[in-house]
Amino acid sequence: MRLAMIGLGKMGGNMVRRLRRNGVEVVGYDRDAKVVAGLATEVGMVAATSVADAVGKLSTPKVVWLMLPSGDPTENQLKELVPMLAKGDVVVDGGNSNYKDSQRRGAWLADQGIGFMDAGTSGGVWGLDNGYCLMVGATPEVAKIMEPVLKALAPAPDRGWAHVGPVGAGHYSKMIHNGIEYGMMQALAEGLDLLKGKQEFNYDLAQLTELWRHSSVVRSWLLDLTADGLKDDQELANIAPFVSDSGEGRWTVIDSIEQGIPAPVLTLALQMRFASQDKKGYSYRLLSMMRNAFGGHAIKSSQK
Repeated sequence: MRLAMIGLGKMGGNMVRRLRRNGVEVVGYDRDAKVVAGLATEVGMVAATSVADAVGKLSTPKVVWLMLPSGDPTENQLKELVPMLAKGDVVVDGGNSNYKDSQRRGAWLADQGIGFMDAGTSGGVWGLDNGYCLMVGATPEVAKIMEPVLKALAPAPDRGWAHVGPVGAGHYSKMIHNGIEYGMMQALAEGLDLLKGKQEFNYDLAQLTELWRHSSVVRSWLLDLTADGLKDDQELANIAPFVSDSGEGRWTVIDSIEQGIPAPVLTLALQMRFASQDKKGYSYRLLSMMRNAFGGHAIKSSQK
């Protein structure tokens, strides 16, 4: 099987490497020509000079996998891509698109006879060696076409990938997956912060997290990564206390409101990320002013 991979960043590039390891032919294109040339030399990817060139190097049915940022980059690329395709061809969006956008795009492509798959992709930079967890939404026909590719990308042909429902279901499940991830990360961070603050016990956080990795109820891959990160540096003084959010956490919380289903842990985890991003700290300034107004509590000056 041969497919085109559009977008060869950290995820897209490593997915090309894993596909090539498993014998799948890949035509690759990225705006950075050096990246394209590098992958062509490294793993035998067929280099393309443009999206049109990549599509032109495919056989029927043509399969084009997009690994682009959500929103306008994916939307604009789809609009450019569709005139190059024909009935029976397939487009896969493996980025973190909003599931509503995927439903709309799937319906638009279906009207033109083009198949669409939304592939929720988890595994990060470790996916190359460990395989990717793939939750995909598509018609049964499209899922069947894509099965060899999904098996090649997954940890094993019989696990780590699943056709979870119709178009939109893949990105929706990935959205919820990332919302849960926010909550798990926040819980670990808060617990370890409490342990570090208990100075009378002088805990070795590297020792504790390594201990928890073995047979404890909270063992997880996130804990594995945390334990590894604390081995050499428990102070983390060189890391700024700023945590970004890439969108899926926000969408998860919005969906909980739309469904009327409480998700307090996921919501608070998202809000804590917002708090870390607040450089102005205006709400905290207001709180300090109010405490001073009603209770005469001292106000700490911001002047150095």
